[in-house]
Amino acid sequence: MTTDISVSLAAQALASQPHRIVERGGVSFALLGTAHVSKTSVDAVRAAIASGEFDAVAIELDAGRLQSISDPDALARLDLIKVLREGKTHLFAANLALSAYQRRLAEQLDVEPGAELKAGAEEARRRELPLHLIDREVGLTFKRALHRLSWWGRTKISAGIMAAMLGDEEVGDEEIEKLKQGDLLEASFGEFATDNPALYDTVIAERDRYMATRLRQVAEQAPAGRDGEPYRVLAVVGAGHLQGLAEHLREDTAPPASVLAELEHLPKKSDIPWFTIALAVFLLCGFVWGFWQGGIDVGSDLIVQWVLATGLLGALGCAIAGGHPLSILAAFVSSPLTPLHPALASGTVSALVEATLRKPTYADFMALRDDVQSFRGWWKNRVARILLNFFLTSLGTAIGVWTGGLRMLGKLFG
Repeated sequence: MTTDISVSLAAQALASQPHRIVERGGVSFALLGTAHVSKTSVDAVRAAIASGEFDAVAIELDAGRLQSISDPDALARLDLIKVLREGKTHLFAANLALSAYQRRLAEQLDVEPGAELKAGAEEARRRELPLHLIDREVGLTFKRALHRLSWWGRTKISAGIMAAMLGDEEVGDEEIEKLKQGDLLEASFGEFATDNPALYDTVIAERDRYMATRLRQVAEQAPAGRDGEPYRVLAVVGAGHLQGLAEHLREDTAPPASVLAELEHLPKKSDIPWFTIALAVFLLCGFVWGFWQGGIDVGSDLIVQWVLATGLLGALGCAIAGGHPLSILAAFVSSPLTPLHPALASGTVSALVEATLRKPTYADFMALRDDVQSFRGWWKNRVARILLNFFLTSLGTAIGVWTGGLRMLGKLFG
């Protein structure tokens, strides 16, 4: 049930912020809705915990995001080659875009986005209170969002990530208002979420349910409260999650383990890579048709045109990214072949060669967040340049596939 919080030090601390009190399973949850760019929210969190009236603290973070805001050197320990080999380049870029967005906000508003969450973690540790990280891992949220998007939707997201990383303009007033009333991820991907209900559901609504389920787990494991009072948990979340979180916390009855399994599940991609098979069949049939109808000259010309269209454009993308000559060669060689392999991209091949030949230094990682704020910094920083290599080589190859395919159709039926 929902009740009013009694007049106390905790009540005074929460008074400046929207909040809900939900009691479930003998636990009283004080849901504190914060603005991610507000010093007032930071003060409210610190004051609430300092009141001594809470037995535990929960915050809207996952372990990875907590580490990134608590340990600035964590980025420097990243194994970039491992990221490339495991196909996590898009996720790394998404996190970097989010970091760049937060940096612009911090410089513009003189307050670190999410500072109230960091303050909650620091105060809980300082007072030796149990700290619960209740948000879903951002990479998992991003993966689930991509799975629900069309090819064009994923392309728009990739373009948005690149724009967010390359842009250095001030954050607009409308976006800042969203942050005061909503959620950092929603503001970051707000343009796409507005146009795509499936993306909104993954980024916002699913996380309401996920965080409520994590709090229900806290209730199941909570010890008895002090002096016969309920066990009290302060949950610090963005104001945009307050209503949905409270509703799920009050009303959901499904076992927490099953809900978390559902919301952490990644839908499997089709075991049959239809696009790759269709492309391979199209090329094979085109080459065979060319040799059959026009002899060696026409068939050989079709193969050469395919290799040049994909190879040259892939290599051009790598060259624009400032790739090493051997990376450019790798892009040229791999671009005609990787479109026929469902699990490999020419950008991955060229970026791996680039990362091997020009291995980023500790200084590159430490300077990454600052360097990506300027256009020139992308080509100066080796980490950023490897990301550019991946995206621009892949883009060049994709353009080459369509160009080469259209030219083949024109040759065969023209």
